[in-house]
Amino acid sequence: MPFYLAFKEIWHSKGRFILISLIVALITTLVLFIAALAEGLGNGNREYIQKLNGELLVYQANVDLSITGSRIGRSTMNSLRRVAGVADVGQVFFSNATAVFADGQEQLDISLVGVEPGHPGEPPVRTGRPLGRSRSNEVIIDGNVAARRNVQLGDTLTIKVTQGTKEELYDLIIVGITDGRQYFLRPSIFVPYLTWDKVRPQGENENNQGELVSNIVVVKLTDPTALTLMAQRLEQAVDKIEVVDRVTAYEATPGYSAQQSTLDTQRYFTFFIGILVIGGFFQIQTLQKVAQIGMLKAVGASNWLVGLAAIAQIVTINALGVVIGAAGSLALSLTFPPTVPIVFTGQAVLTAVVSLMLIGPLGGLVSLWALLKIEPLTALGLAQ
Repeated sequence: MPFYLAFKEIWHSKGRFILISLIVALITTLVLFIAALAEGLGNGNREYIQKLNGELLVYQANVDLSITGSRIGRSTMNSLRRVAGVADVGQVFFSNATAVFADGQEQLDISLVGVEPGHPGEPPVRTGRPLGRSRSNEVIIDGNVAARRNVQLGDTLTIKVTQGTKEELYDLIIVGITDGRQYFLRPSIFVPYLTWDKVRPQGENENNQGELVSNIVVVKLTDPTALTLMAQRLEQAVDKIEVVDRVTAYEATPGYSAQQSTLDTQRYFTFFIGILVIGGFFQIQTLQKVAQIGMLKAVGASNWLVGLAAIAQIVTINALGVVIGAAGSLALSLTFPPTVPIVFTGQAVLTAVVSLMLIGPLGGLVSLWALLKIEPLTALGLAQ
């Protein structure tokens, strides 16, 4: 009987309930896109570091885990390699560059990452082959580069950098394509470290003599679970370094934590607004049918029947709105170009949908309380 009453009223007032469902759908779309934006922007900052084929990152001490401020020489790297429990190490170098295209495609700002071929830091290739010699003019491109520009294996990628006061162009042969490996909101390309040292942006009087200095060193462990122990052992064995895991490293990226907390706050406020909007609609609905509820109670309907009918109604309308909003959001996301940092993940979508399924009944609690308090005689105007 409660479900019959609920669906009978929904069918009788289709327009009103469809309007409520569409409002829930819009709230769902907003929540999902905020979640997808948070994921997309987070990926843009952490993707390369998060996917590194090593468990620990070594920074210069006292630089607040700033990759741009950290300097690690090869002598330090060699000392790290000799510590018990270290399987392999690899220097990683970062700078910026611009990819230019002769076929008229728009230039693309990229992260130029120098890695040691065959060592931690070099990404696994999805198609093609790994990098060869340390001085070869070869490059592995991030999958985002391939998605944004029409390049493929065997093509020549031209990068533009500023050296001194002049812009220099360097041609690199694409030998591999990896998955998404953005760094600092830029697609990445990976070159051998000696090639990186030759093509990177440089000052007018800068020279390349002395030991080669990287920003960080990636450490692969023989026991990947011994993160804390090995971090302490490395810091004790080698002077003037700071060792952290990958999560700590990307969370220290400038702006990352502030960006994520801002988007999370927006998402929570959207949930709160959803509760108020849905609660307000069903409260108005309750006030409009006080007389009908009074009649039902007068002919013997219990509070349980009235309450269950209201809950069934709220859950149904809310669920319909969430389904419409989720389907519409996923369909709309397919039309976005790769440059838009919107990433839907299964976990984020599931969390948002389950949360939105709960806000309907939560928002309807006030109207449910009002329904249960209705007195039949008062509602029918017969009370003395």
